Amino acid sequence: MSKFQAPKGVSEYFPPNSASFEYVRDKLLKSAKLAGYELIELPVFEDTEVFTRGVGESTDVVSKEMYTFEDRGGRSITLRPEGTAGVMRAVIEHNLDRGQLPVKLFYTGPFFRAERPQAGRYRQFYQVGIEAIGYNDPTIDVEVIAVADSAFKALGLKQYKLNITSLGDAKSRDSHRTDLVKFISTLKLDEATIERAKINPLRLFDDKRDEIKSAMAKAPILLDYLSSESAEHFEEVKRLLSEINIDYVINPRMVRGLDYYTGTTFEFDHSLLGAQSGIGGGGRYDGLMSSLGGSDVSGIGFGLGVDRILMACQAENCLPASINQLDLFIVPITEKGKSLGFKLISDLRTAGIGCDMAYGDRGLKGGMKAADKSQALYALVLGDDEVVSGKCELKLMSSGEVISSNLTVSELINRLGTKK
Repeated sequence: MSKFQAPKGVSEYFPPNSASFEYVRDKLLKSAKLAGYELIELPVFEDTEVFTRGVGESTDVVSKEMYTFEDRGGRSITLRPEGTAGVMRAVIEHNLDRGQLPVKLFYTGPFFRAERPQAGRYRQFYQVGIEAIGYNDPTIDVEVIAVADSAFKALGLKQYKLNITSLGDAKSRDSHRTDLVKFISTLKLDEATIERAKINPLRLFDDKRDEIKSAMAKAPILLDYLSSESAEHFEEVKRLLSEINIDYVINPRMVRGLDYYTGTTFEFDHSLLGAQSGIGGGGRYDGLMSSLGGSDVSGIGFGLGVDRILMACQAENCLPASINQLDLFIVPITEKGKSLGFKLISDLRTAGIGCDMAYGDRGLKGGMKAADKSQALYALVLGDDEVVSGKCELKLMSSGEVISSNLTVSELINRLGTKK
């Protein structure tokens, strides 16, 4: 056994389980692409200030969980703990908001938080995210939610719940803050929590400690302070969700873990994942771009946890029995068969047909074991007879049935092409 191991808290994926990870990630990406979102490929590290200003100093993400270090040039660098702040930095830097609006982007990759590792909570984890930037429109809010919902449905997930709320506009939050601060001043809190509340009193709604949850049980709720504009916006979001048959639950105490959220905010929970039940969420972040030095443009987005969504699929047993199947596995049993097989897989791959072959001198028995392990749909045995005749037999691996015999190479390619 190697003395080297992956760092603690890293979610690694390798065959055969990596096929399931890729399947889930690609389903999430497909839903975003169908809605017109385009790829943005981001660096995995940024200037630390992108996150301290963008995510918020009062959040656990910034105060406790970021991997921050000084590079060789003396600059403070942070491995990205989330995606939205980096996307906003890129949009500002490259003037993407100066063109056609909304700007619709998707991203995927690893993210990093120094958390205590446990099931579903990793120090390196994977997300698929989208951002729609340019309009404060309830229709866009619902589109973003629907992209996630349609991806979950495409994966076959059923036991998830959508929680929604509104964190209002500046007018709503200012009105609420006055009464919330007054309420918090009556509580007996430790110094760290008091300082955190001074930066953003809403953070206390996100505190996971039982004593804080109990203390905040009677705190004033932001939904009761919405301005007429925010209330109208939220009502339209709810109406549109109902119109496209997306069920939701209003959770008035939800604030999520990042300071930039405003207006429509949402989270998806899965009932079979225990304590780490969140499989994704997001919301509107009016003011985030201006806080990072850009124009005052509205936006909304989400981050979906690929690791947890894979766990949810496994819990619901909704993953396909076989993923990323090869169309064909070739088993050569003679030297001439091996030469023909190698030429054949080149032609098949050129035609877009997934195929592989048994390498080395395995013989028929060893070659068929390799074919079975490959989970290919079909198998083809090549010996001297097939080389001489130019014809071959196609076997269905699931049953061993010969489904086509006396096929020429061109007929084989056509046959496998029609099966795709």
